[in-house]
Amino acid sequence: DPIERWTAKRRVALVVSILKGETSVAEAARQHGLTVAEVEDWREKFLAGAENALRTRPRDEEALKDEQIKKLKQKIGDLVLDNDILREALKP
Repeated sequence: DPIERWTAKRRVALVVSILKGETSVAEAARQHGLTVAEVEDWREKFLAGAENALRTRPRDEEALKDEQIKKLKQKIGDLVLDNDILREALKP
């Protein structure tokens, strides 16, 4: 069996067929040897991208990633600080 490549174009076609009601997520997953979670993830990403595309001022994908990285770095810093405080409190 040749390995099926799921290009963006193929994923879009599958998601559109689901949104049109031509097939269900479960049926599409079964027919193509995918998990329901994979197909659901593609559908969610498609809808999120569509929402962003229709905004009056679309959010830049790179800016969104940078914002997320900044928040995660801040969270890491907070956790390191909490860890240091707890470590000091436990010293005899």
